[in-house]
Amino acid sequence: MQEQQLAIILFACIFILILAGFPVAFTLGGLSVIFGYFTLGVEFFNFLPSRIMGVMSNYVLIAVPLFVYMGIMLEKSGLAESLLETMAMLFGKIRGGLAISVVVVGAMLAASTGIVGATVITMGLISLPTMLKRNYSPELATGTIASAGTLGQIIPPSVVLVLLGSVLNVSVGDLFAAALIPGVLLVFCYVLYVLVIAKLRPEIAPAIPEEEIDAFKGKGWLGQVIKAFVLPLVLIVAVLGSIFAGIASPTEAAAVGALGATLLTLVQGKFTMEVLRQVMYQTTRLTCMVFIILLGATTFSLVFRGMGGDDYLVEIIQQANLSANGFLLLVMLVVFVAGFFIDFIEIIFIIVPVVAPIFEAYDMNLIWIGVLLALNLQTSFLSPPFGFSLFYLKGVAPPSITTAHLYRGIVPFVLIQVVFLLLVIFYPSLVLYLVD
Repeated sequence: MQEQQLAIILFACIFILILAGFPVAFTLGGLSVIFGYFTLGVEFFNFLPSRIMGVMSNYVLIAVPLFVYMGIMLEKSGLAESLLETMAMLFGKIRGGLAISVVVVGAMLAASTGIVGATVITMGLISLPTMLKRNYSPELATGTIASAGTLGQIIPPSVVLVLLGSVLNVSVGDLFAAALIPGVLLVFCYVLYVLVIAKLRPEIAPAIPEEEIDAFKGKGWLGQVIKAFVLPLVLIVAVLGSIFAGIASPTEAAAVGALGATLLTLVQGKFTMEVLRQVMYQTTRLTCMVFIILLGATTFSLVFRGMGGDDYLVEIIQQANLSANGFLLLVMLVVFVAGFFIDFIEIIFIIVPVVAPIFEAYDMNLIWIGVLLALNLQTSFLSPPFGFSLFYLKGVAPPSITTAHLYRGIVPFVLIQVVFLLLVIFYPSLVLYLVD
């Protein structure tokens, strides 16, 4: 059997073992070393130390722990609770106003943190009991929270986009700029759906009673609104504004964000040494997980390409006369299905390095591809039966919320995502407008 065919078998074996529950990092690295040893010889691995050091000294990847720190620190700051309470009262007179506030707050948290799990759990703990208490249908409440929580996948600064930029070897700043318009439009689509469903079925999304809104406005509400909005907006402008204005690189902006999140927590009166210890522990844990997977993926990438797997794939696709759009559709389907079973980090480090050279061979814009992949991963995060966001939300939901509620509630938002993804595929200018 040729080395190129063995490379495809290596890829398939890794995928199967990960689905079977074996640790990702050690499966990637260990199986690659075994295949590489028997096909390429031990001398081939002389290239590995330089590749690993290249990854560890990658300046762009320093942004990962900084953005993770920023997101976890903001979770501890009480920002989400303050924002949600204020937004709910501002939109309270509108039917579905509380759901709209959840979407907007989810978008602002996404633009401040970029971490999906933390956002979904935080929003679930804060807003789900409130929405149920105000007689929102469980389906609309859970669907809105889960979908709003995943906006951190696409709205910059997103850890997903940082990792995609590194793997695709494109500018993370350009990816952030490209994802901005699709992210904002997606938020608009969610809000529009809530308004329409609240109009058609007013009983599932009631307005907040007038007396509650009047009571809120009677206790210095303007100062509360300013405080709730100004602090996160300053942080968002500091991070994204510095990138788009060309003042700072994404890594430098991540450092600004980490400092800003710490100061914001201090202003909110939530900063303690215990909070700092917890944030640093969780940041270290998540960062180590990402980088150990990345080292395994580096080993896999080296062996796969050393065996000629990438050239073999290009050859197969060319012989199949698959068009560029046909190949794009195939990859999107594979990523979508893979997202049911494995985490986005694993998909980025396993699938994307394999298909990226083929996209280049088709002369497709990798910035556009990166945003499409991020949108696709976001959609799979929501999709039943294995959507990760649904599991996060179910973990913090009251016992009265069943899995059926989650599945029924998320379906309309998944359909919105799919339609929106198709829209971005057919109209690349939505992505490339701010980049060109």
